Amino acid sequence: MKLPTVAIIGRPNVGKSTLFNKIAGERIAIIEDIPGVTRDRLYQETSYLDKHFYLIDTGGIDESDEVFNKEIKIQAELAISEADVIIFIVDGKEGLTSNDLVVRDILRKSKKKIIVAINKIDTKEAKENIYDFYELGFDTYIPISSIHNTGFIELMDEVCKDFNDQTKEIEDKRLKFSIIGRPNVGKSSLMNALLNEERVVVSNIAGTTRDTIDSTLKYHGKEYVLVDTAGMRKKGKVFESVERYSLLRSLRAIDKSDICLVVINAEEGIKEHDKHIAGYAIERGKGLIFVVNKWDTVKDTTIKEYEKIMRAEFQFATYAPIIFLSALTKKRIHTLMPEVVKVGENIKREIKTSILNEVILEAYQLNIPPSYKGKRLKIYFSHQTGTCPPKFTLRVNNKGLVHFSYERYLENKLREAFDFEGTPIIIQFKNRNGDE
Repeated sequence: MKLPTVAIIGRPNVGKSTLFNKIAGERIAIIEDIPGVTRDRLYQETSYLDKHFYLIDTGGIDESDEVFNKEIKIQAELAISEADVIIFIVDGKEGLTSNDLVVRDILRKSKKKIIVAINKIDTKEAKENIYDFYELGFDTYIPISSIHNTGFIELMDEVCKDFNDQTKEIEDKRLKFSIIGRPNVGKSSLMNALLNEERVVVSNIAGTTRDTIDSTLKYHGKEYVLVDTAGMRKKGKVFESVERYSLLRSLRAIDKSDICLVVINAEEGIKEHDKHIAGYAIERGKGLIFVVNKWDTVKDTTIKEYEKIMRAEFQFATYAPIIFLSALTKKRIHTLMPEVVKVGENIKREIKTSILNEVILEAYQLNIPPSYKGKRLKIYFSHQTGTCPPKFTLRVNNKGLVHFSYERYLENKLREAFDFEGTPIIIQFKNRNGDE
């Protein structure tokens, strides 16, 4: 299910960050009474009345010659291109300004649903200024006060009005996998190599791919859905929003996928951001395959040596297979799809209850957990409670006695007994007496 995206846009110091925090339900953005303080776009997955969406905050758009304004304008334009609904926030107390008109001109080009939120409406001046904002020429105006809660329900009702229609999608049974990673690791080239056609414009300038593109891939007579997500960088200067923007793109692709191919650039080696991206995929319970791309450029390291480095760096995902290939020359490209198929089977793997209980009981007897304050963990019954990823529920005497190292031990025993290569597995413990 694709989540809609809501962007908050406006000139500096009109209350964007306060509204962002109110909708997101926690204090995330930095709030100071200094224009231009929110420089990076911040984003958060949030919900209103069970309607889930991404929320993006942006820096204020200002035409004066301040240091960050060019970057902020580009960030805001990126946020606008990503959004389904835009909250254009203005300052009722100050009234209409030339910067508001600059923002209006940018928004008019977008052809998106625009809601004008007239903020700081709790003052006499603001009430008198309301009608001036109709000059902006949009259809929907809602007076609000982020600090005093006025108009918030009306605003959110309007924001989420059409989200049901957007998120209802026909269930697609085909296996979906996405290509994720930092900008310029070769995601588009890998997609082209897999599809065997130039579906995406590929360039050696980082960030030339603007949009995510879903493609249908046929392999051994079966259809798969391939989701490409490209990191975004501007030619010349690399702006501060880069990693965040590519991460937002990746998050959306991860949500749509069953399996994520995390692409690593063999030339550059493993970066911290590669770990963050893999971590997001695992948090969302997706199958995982590491793809070391541009392998043809590496001359002084063997696959075995590089694999050792990968395992050391990605200790939290030792179960994920590692594929070495070159998307550009298509060398070793044939090794990838068999892994996708295999991981696709593993994320949906179901284990018979009787066999599962045998494995867990044997693991327990091999390594009986130590007692704590005279009490020892006992496992009574185990059963599988979900797939994609596989999820197991173990009934115990007291789940408070489960140490994380023992949980890891049980996971390792499950992996030894069954083929869960490429998939995270979730083990949850519940008390036998029904207390959660």
